[in-house]
Amino acid sequence: MLDPTSVAAISAVLGAVGSGMANEAGKWAWESTGGVVRRIVGREVPAPVAPDERDDVARMLHDRIRADPQLAAHWAVFAARVRRTPAPATAARSDLPASIRFFTDRKEAMRRLQREASRRPDGRPRLALVHGPDGMGSSTLAVHFGAQPTRLFPDGQIYADLGGGGAGGARDAGSVLRALLRQLRVPDEEMPTGTDELGEFFRDRVADRRLLVVLDHAYCAPQVRPLLTPAPGVFTILVARAPFPGIDAVRVPVGPLSDRDAVRLLTDITDKSTVAAARAALPSLLQRCGGSPYALRAAAYQLSAPTLPPRRAEADGDPVRGAAEDNYRLLAPESARLYRLMALRAWPAFDAAAAARTTGQDPEAVAESLEDLADRMLLERGGGSGNGRYRYRHGVRAHAEAAAIREDGIAACSAALARTLSAYADLAASAAHQALPESWRVPAPAEERVGRRYEDRGAALDALLAESGNLVEAVRCAEESGDPDTVVRLCRALWPLQLKAGHHEMLLPALRIGVRLVDTHRPTSPDAGALHAQLAHTLTELKRWDEAETAARAAARAEEAAGHKRGHASAVEFLGLLRLRQWRYPEAYDCFDEAGGILDTMGDQDEGTADLPRARALLERHRGRALRGSGPREEAREKLETALRYFRSSGDTYNTARTLTDLAESRLDEEDAEAALPLIEAAITTLDGQSAEYQLRYLRRMREACVTG
Repeated sequence: MLDPTSVAAISAVLGAVGSGMANEAGKWAWESTGGVVRRIVGREVPAPVAPDERDDVARMLHDRIRADPQLAAHWAVFAARVRRTPAPATAARSDLPASIRFFTDRKEAMRRLQREASRRPDGRPRLALVHGPDGMGSSTLAVHFGAQPTRLFPDGQIYADLGGGGAGGARDAGSVLRALLRQLRVPDEEMPTGTDELGEFFRDRVADRRLLVVLDHAYCAPQVRPLLTPAPGVFTILVARAPFPGIDAVRVPVGPLSDRDAVRLLTDITDKSTVAAARAALPSLLQRCGGSPYALRAAAYQLSAPTLPPRRAEADGDPVRGAAEDNYRLLAPESARLYRLMALRAWPAFDAAAAARTTGQDPEAVAESLEDLADRMLLERGGGSGNGRYRYRHGVRAHAEAAAIREDGIAACSAALARTLSAYADLAASAAHQALPESWRVPAPAEERVGRRYEDRGAALDALLAESGNLVEAVRCAEESGDPDTVVRLCRALWPLQLKAGHHEMLLPALRIGVRLVDTHRPTSPDAGALHAQLAHTLTELKRWDEAETAARAAARAEEAAGHKRGHASAVEFLGLLRLRQWRYPEAYDCFDEAGGILDTMGDQDEGTADLPRARALLERHRGRALRGSGPREEAREKLETALRYFRSSGDTYNTARTLTDLAESRLDEEDAEAALPLIEAAITTLDGQSAEYQLRYLRRMREACVTG
């Protein structure tokens, strides 16, 4: 059994606590750990970020604990209190796309996959790279293999689209790891915040499982390397358009179907009589499809269609674009226009409402047209966001975009994009304000631009989540269109997603664009301060602390230059919260003091004066936390009790529970379980019924420590 006071055991506790900062309880545990480390070592110790830094802190603790049995006992009690117990593994939720009814040929490819999936473990990852041009069925092959009844993967099949196929751009490793972990039924609040920690956490979660992992639309080794695991029971299939170096994988090429298999597929999709009736045109059609299963499936419409005019030359030689062109010419004019204009950007998954705003068409008619386009295989359904959403295959979007430029012209395309951006900006601003109506960080939209009214805050936040990928793409589009005003509106509307839903890896590129544009176009505006502060928040959550400090200081400078005192105080407060995360408690206290001084200068004419009592109470709580970490316990409790009185009197149950927890921990720091227990019970009672599972779990561990310690 591992000695709990060994360097390895202490480092494991530090690592477990550090990886748990995605939820409020995890942040409490991390701050408490810093205070305990400071007391045991006898001086301020910077919070570790990298594994080697964590080991250095563990060695410091070990040296002190080994020489002092009382400190050893104190550490053991504390470690038991903060150590996270992972939830037991449950069956994975398969997000594999639906397989197809008619699957032709590919016997050799299936055999290669089966051999790699079932070979004896030898220390190498079970890994296959399935590759083939767009439309050849490489993704379908991987999904079809995963859908087969097999004893190889009793713990499930999980899937992620890496975005290398075009829609929305390649996804970062952190976002993909979170998507995979959600399919393993790991709640977001249990996932580590940093990407490196996420990779380690994912590998730990799958170490003893027998799983299939399909990573679709991969494009290079650095993109996929953080997603791979040597676990002997895990088989990973990478799907790419072409093989790439740097990955030791079994290569499974997917080429064109033979004419015989192509005719068999057409017959399966339609029927023998339809294929027989089109016998004269069949050689030409097979040549045009080039053995592409996608093109052959799309050609089912053409078998019974009148003779088509000659195909445009630019479509020749590319089966996907050629099939798209053939079916495009069968569309009614309004459907054809919809097909063209929605392809002007790689929206991850759009719905009828967005398409109606883009085209100016009736929403009900648009919904019918979208279904028709999907039936004709000019759109794909779902896109990972549920029913009623659509996306383009990469080659089909390229065809539709070229058709839009050719047939609608640059001016009409620009106007359509402007309408789409306006639609997404209006939706985001309205949903964000309804999700956080009391937040001065989310400007209220003009009455005529409110749009849909959501039934509650949760529904508004869900609407933002559903559109999050499109909102990030809209920020990119607005930047390229030279529209900084829309970039700012969109970025400020991301705040509820940052505060309430995380998704920081996904949002980070958009926030960087927003900061870059406000620095260029309006560096002294309140928007500059707000966006730098949002960036600081996300960088802090991602544990990129040096970058977070730069952003927080930039926010403070911009808010001060704009004369926006509420924002200036908030930016300085952000810097203080970062210092708490870094275990730099005296500096944190100074920041909170500075923020309080700024609030004291506010007058009735300043924005945010209605929020001043709550803002001051929060700062008082923060001061108490900083003092608790640095040592003056009695003064820390005085600050916390002052904050508690305000939160109780104002009916702020969430912050009441947080402050009660701070007070309970300050008592446990002194090993005064008798005084801590009623505070813990009060916090549990306050949080009851508020969906605060992780906070309650943490409080129950504290209560257990009081009873048994």
